[in-house]
Amino acid sequence: MAKITLKGQVIHTSGKLPARGTIAPAFKLTGANLEDVTLAKFGQKKKIINIVPSLDTPVCAASARKFNEAIPTIRDTVLINISADLPFAQSRFCENQGLKNIVTLSTLRSPSFGKHYGVQIKDGPLAGLMSRAVLVLDGNNRIVYAQQVPEITQEPDYAAALSAVKALA
Repeated sequence: MAKITLKGQVIHTSGKLPARGTIAPAFKLTGANLEDVTLAKFGQKKKIINIVPSLDTPVCAASARKFNEAIPTIRDTVLINISADLPFAQSRFCENQGLKNIVTLSTLRSPSFGKHYGVQIKDGPLAGLMSRAVLVLDGNNRIVYAQQVPEITQEPDYAAALSAVKALA
């Protein structure tokens, strides 16, 4: 169980992020068209997985925008944003924000994703949602970078995540 904070108050997650050097756990989440999407769908592309509580918060929205801006400059890389938001809300968010370089996936039919990735919030006002975390995977889904953001209201370390994916070139 990881300890993180929400506005300074300690809360807990269901576990810890998968470790660097390990293969990311497989998942099946719900895509924008309500289709099932697996990690395997992205093949040999490098992946930035941006896990957020909800795109309907300022910090989550900021992280989606920031990574969306960076992705076109990185070859063979996909940005996957995962939240508990409904696919309809995720699509509306991307359309309203003009985000074209992002794949949004919902835990709608797979709430166990948060538990398997160690990011499900177990207590506090956001219990049941996921904590803020970023993973970078190589083309074989090996984790080369992992950050569990310690304070939910803080943005992730964009520079470190982007540096990790660029180093895979």
